[in-house]
Amino acid sequence: MKRVYVREEYCAGCGLCQVHCITAHSEYKGDIIKAYKKSFPRPLARVIVEEKRPLSFSLQCRHCEEAECVKACITGAMQKDPATGIVINDTARCIGCWTCVLVCPYGAVRRDETLHKVAVKCDMCAEAGGVPSCVENCPNGALEYREER
Repeated sequence: MKRVYVREEYCAGCGLCQVHCITAHSEYKGDIIKAYKKSFPRPLARVIVEEKRPLSFSLQCRHCEEAECVKACITGAMQKDPATGIVINDTARCIGCWTCVLVCPYGAVRRDETLHKVAVKCDMCAEAGGVPSCVENCPNGALEYREER
């Protein structure tokens, strides 16, 4: 399975991965200005930039082999696609109990407390297919999308 890997030595903590993630998950895909100015509520970034100078890195769902979030989900909203290995949250089934947030060992599942009150996490830009937006738009090449080694 392909995953997003971080090369901390190249991460400048610029946050562009978050900007492009928000844009990719908005109704204005590909248009950053519209995604930020016209989206209400604006989608949450599914990637988190951790920064403690001089170290910074991008954190996203690891799509675990034995995903605790999937096991803990009481509605079955968190599901692992057997073909791709990607863990997806079906927001139509999510009731916002936040159990997945509590059990994620990486802190990669977040609460979206806007209008929807659902959990959000990296979905590898599954809707678009191909390379995740954060990887595609990282100006320093700090993110790689590749098979596990």
